[in-house]
Amino acid sequence: MRASRPFHTKQLELLKDPRSAAIYLEEALAEGDAAAFKLALRNVAEARIGGMTALSERTALNRESLYRALSAEGNPTFETLTRVMHALGLRLSVTPEDAGQPERPTTSVSAE
Repeated sequence: MRASRPFHTKQLELLKDPRSAAIYLEEALAEGDAAAFKLALRNVAEARIGGMTALSERTALNRESLYRALSAEGNPTFETLTRVMHALGLRLSVTPEDAGQPERPTTSVSAE
């Protein structure tokens, strides 16, 4: 019988793929929980580039500042987020909240 692998190890393997990492971050962001999104960013950094030290080097940001910014209580700036995303080979984008939802039929009302 094959030994099972820890979940975190498998998760890191999956997050090495940029598409999987992007979907994972999108889902974390969609939940509306900033702490969950920051944890997801740390997980992707670990998987894709080896962790916070490598992230610090790639972003030219202080490692301790990154730990604080991406902690559950942290409040990263937009610049920090864009640098982190770029270092991970990803980017932020904006879509309508109802993207993926079926379009509602529109009705027109005319005045006479």
